Amino acid sequence: MVVNIQYQKMEVSESLNKILLKKLDKLGRKHSWVINANVLFKIENDKTGQDKVCEIELSAPGPRLFAKSKKDNFEKAMVETVDELKRQLEKRQSVFVRH
Repeated sequence: MVVNIQYQKMEVSESLNKILLKKLDKLGRKHSWVINANVLFKIENDKTGQDKVCEIELSAPGPRLFAKSKKDNFEKAMVETVDELKRQLEKRQSVFVRH
């Protein structure tokens, strides 16, 4: 799986990249039919403190899979986003017919 990571309104974080790549590698091994992942980390203006956003879009057979979450830090947002994608991937895989 090819992973493209972008940062908007913030500096690149190597530690965040490492954690993300580990989680996406695990998803990619389980669901080998996933082709590409586009990840966006950004900071939005939010007065509640939930301003750290993680968006992930996966390219796979059929419609693209997308998940987004807003939390008070990027690690929490990333974990929630990856968990949502896991649910979507498992649902998509249950639809596949094996021949």
